[in-house]
Amino acid sequence: MSNIDDEILRGAEEDAAEVAFIQSYIGTENREKFTEEDIYYCIDVFFEYVDKLSPNADDDGCVDIDTEEIAKYIQKKAKKEGMGPYELDALTLIIDAELEYNEQQED
Repeated sequence: MSNIDDEILRGAEEDAAEVAFIQSYIGTENREKFTEEDIYYCIDVFFEYVDKLSPNADDDGCVDIDTEEIAKYIQKKAKKEGMGPYELDALTLIIDAELEYNEQQED
């Protein structure tokens, strides 16, 4: 297998681990509301939103995260793109899970 194939495989494994973490974090009731595709979509839109905040980062590269504001953004974009519908509270849990996952990866 070539190096690029190895990287793609590693990336897919890391993505699957991230989704599994989020599914575990949000609990059974909320897990039933989101397919894996929904979770990948929400993560992608989350990072799209955070990228827009990057010019406002402080000296350490940190940005203020307002989970409710991001959840509303995801909800609005999902509606436009024919995804969801997603409940605001459930989206907030996914965002919290994503932040927790990334924090654990940094440790």
